[in-house]
Amino acid sequence: MYFSVHMMPIEDSYNITFQTWNEVAQVYQDKFMLLDLYNDTYDLFCKSINDPKAKILELGCGPGNITRYLLQQRPDWDITGMDVAPNMVALAQANNPTARFLVMDVRELDSFTGSFDGVVCGFCLPYLSKADCAKLIKDVAHLLSPGGLFYCSTMEGDYEQSGYEAASTGHQSYVYYHQAAYITEQLQEHGFGNIQLIRQQHPGRTQIEIIFIAKKNSEANPHS
Repeated sequence: MYFSVHMMPIEDSYNITFQTWNEVAQVYQDKFMLLDLYNDTYDLFCKSINDPKAKILELGCGPGNITRYLLQQRPDWDITGMDVAPNMVALAQANNPTARFLVMDVRELDSFTGSFDGVVCGFCLPYLSKADCAKLIKDVAHLLSPGGLFYCSTMEGDYEQSGYEAASTGHQSYVYYHQAAYITEQLQEHGFGNIQLIRQQHPGRTQIEIIFIAKKNSEANPHS
């Protein structure tokens, strides 16, 4: 059942979602830590970055399942991960002792400093509004080195159908649907090119998942 985002302040819906992710961290790890559905797309990301000691930033890292897979393929990568849920960060650090993790809201990414060869954002966008998605893409562009790679994924659908959805545990989170055209437009606006779009369907779900791998243009700075 869906509820309009206008029924309560958007910050309240974010806080409910963040609390849910913190409370279900262990359940999420048990269910998804070994999921291999997206490994072929992670492989594309890995093969597209030549530096054996690349600096990688993972946004919305959860229990560190993506970071663990990346390090299995590229063990010398220098990976930093962040998540808004402290329990997720604790699990991620335990699962990946050679990486670094911190508790941080990706909406505050403009306060984060550093330069990265790649940024991974696996299914973080479904929990961000259109405006916050646009800001995240802009912030990622500023953190990426010229030619750096951005991997992001979300669920495709009509934004107006966004609303609360319940997990198997009964916890609720506010899920935003985004259209591929909108994400592509934002990537292009903020200085990304060579955009690869992959569509696939998760077994047991009706929604189409969309995955983007895009390269920051070398010849131009992203729009401010």
